[in-house]
Amino acid sequence: MQIMQKQKTKSYIVIFTLLLFFLFLGQISCQESKPEVIDQPNKNKLSFTGTWVTNVASTALNSKEDIQKTVESCVNNHIDNIFMVVWNNGRTIYPSSIMKNLINIEISEKYQGRDPLKEMIEEAHKHNIKVHAWFEYGFSSSYNANGGLIIEKKPDWAAKDQNGKLVTKNGFDWMNPLHPEVQEFMLSLIMEVVNNYNIDGIQGDDRLPALPSTGGYDSYTIDLYKKQHTGNTPPSDYKNQEWINWRAKILTEFLSKMYQTIKQAKPNIIISSAPSVYPWGYTEYLQDWPTWLSKNYIDMVIPQIYRYNIDSYQKTLSEQLRYVGAKDRHKIFPGMLIQNGDYNPDSVFLEKMIEANRRNGILGEAFWFFEGIKKFPSFFETYNTITP
Repeated sequence: MQIMQKQKTKSYIVIFTLLLFFLFLGQISCQESKPEVIDQPNKNKLSFTGTWVTNVASTALNSKEDIQKTVESCVNNHIDNIFMVVWNNGRTIYPSSIMKNLINIEISEKYQGRDPLKEMIEEAHKHNIKVHAWFEYGFSSSYNANGGLIIEKKPDWAAKDQNGKLVTKNGFDWMNPLHPEVQEFMLSLIMEVVNNYNIDGIQGDDRLPALPSTGGYDSYTIDLYKKQHTGNTPPSDYKNQEWINWRAKILTEFLSKMYQTIKQAKPNIIISSAPSVYPWGYTEYLQDWPTWLSKNYIDMVIPQIYRYNIDSYQKTLSEQLRYVGAKDRHKIFPGMLIQNGDYNPDSVFLEKMIEANRRNGILGEAFWFFEGIKKFPSFFETYNTITP
């Protein structure tokens, strides 16, 4: 009896020991299956870094080889988003059947026989860099060309000021974005890119959607205003608040339509805007981007905080963030000036701007423009480690 009890006791000890052993193995297995800390979300990790690639004052798009060099430079400098110009001065930087039908010019003359947009997408995607089609001119048809071929073909599309003249601001000639035909034209160009290319994003800046506040005095817009205001004509003061609000609302409605149309076609496309700072951009260009954000008509806003000293930059950044609700704060990435003609900020000023962004919880920025990146090779190699 005692022998049997001793045997039972030994058996229980063996079973208990085995249970502890297997439990220990299970704990090790669970620990090994957990991701390492470095794979966990890092609140200090950059979430976005972008730059604009243009065909003005740059050779970045001149050839397929130049595009390869451009992408290589972005890789080396931690740029993961490229905003490539696809529309300026009344031309596309890709073969466009819409422009072929409108003005009989399929692509900007400089790029005939090529497709720079296709080349850029193919090269950038090899390195996991996103490419955004940047419609630089937006609702501007030309630069110092009296509207160019577009207005020559479609004179009713011209934006008009109080004197009945074509709206021109800073050299840019404007179509009337309040006109349904102009809106459909712009949307058709955008959807041509969305449908024909493996694009990651679509971007407009201070010309999409926008209109200089001197505009709106064409016959179509005057008639529309009169219908909605018991026969009254628009105010002669082009900065009359109600008049600004009315025109800005039409542009906001266009953006809503644009957003929905793009998302229905390809839901994962990022729709961004690089507008002028608010409220200056509202009174000058009718861009109500805080409303765009609050109504979810945009995925990302990159306000052009182009300043030449740190005090001005910090002040403007704080002002912009005050117009953004808490739920949309993560959608703001400042646009920073690193080249303008012969100007480049020094590395100390550049670092202070980035530190200001981080202090405000902003984990990314976009740099105007690509050529400036090359002026700071050692800086950009380590800039993503900058903390407040």
